[in-house]
Amino acid sequence: MIETTLLPPSQSFTGAKLPLKPMHVWGIRVRLQMENRLRDLALFDVALDSKLRGCDVVALRISDLTSGGALRRRGIVLQQKTGRPVQFEITDQTRRSIAKWLERRRSNTEDWLFPSRQAAEKDMSTRQYSRLVKRWVTLVGLEPAGYGTHSLRRTKVSLLYRKTGNLRACQLLLGHTKLESTVRYLGVELDDALQLSEALEL
Repeated sequence: MIETTLLPPSQSFTGAKLPLKPMHVWGIRVRLQMENRLRDLALFDVALDSKLRGCDVVALRISDLTSGGALRRRGIVLQQKTGRPVQFEITDQTRRSIAKWLERRRSNTEDWLFPSRQAAEKDMSTRQYSRLVKRWVTLVGLEPAGYGTHSLRRTKVSLLYRKTGNLRACQLLLGHTKLESTVRYLGVELDDALQLSEALEL
C-alpha cells in the first residue's frame, strides 16, 4: 500500500518542493515499468542519482554517462548555474534503465540522452521535464503542487542528511559552493542541529 499525501484544496504550497520518500520512489518505478515507459524510467532514475538541477538533467548527452560504449558507474558534468563540476553515482538500477532506453533509441554517443520529441536535435525542455515529474507523483497519489524537479534533486541528499547528519557530503553531492546554501536547501532547522548534538557523547 503506497502512502498518499493529499492536502485540502485551500492549502497552497510555497517554498522548496518536497523530496520523495523511498516508498514513493518504488511506487513510481513500478508504474513506469508496468507501462513500459522506458524514457521516463531512465529520466527518473538519472535525476535521482545525479541530483542535478533540471536544466542540467535535460542537457545530458549519452557521452556524459558512457565510455567506450559502456555505461559508467560515475558521471561528472559542469553545472550550468555555477560552471563548477559535480560528480554523481550511477547505480545498477539506473544503469539498467538507461541501457533499455538506449537500446530502443539506437543513437550515437554525442546525441542528447533525452531529446525533444518535437526535434531530435534539441534536448528536452525543462518545462517538459517538469510536466513529467507532476505526472509521476500523481501516479502514486501525491499532490502534484507539492513536488517538482527539485524534489528529485533533493530526494537522496535529504535521506543522506537524515541518516548521517553529514552536511559536507550533501554539499559536495549537490555541487553547492557554500555550506550555507546546502543548509537552506535541505531546510535544516535548529531542532535538527540540536538532535544531532544531543546524540554525541564526549
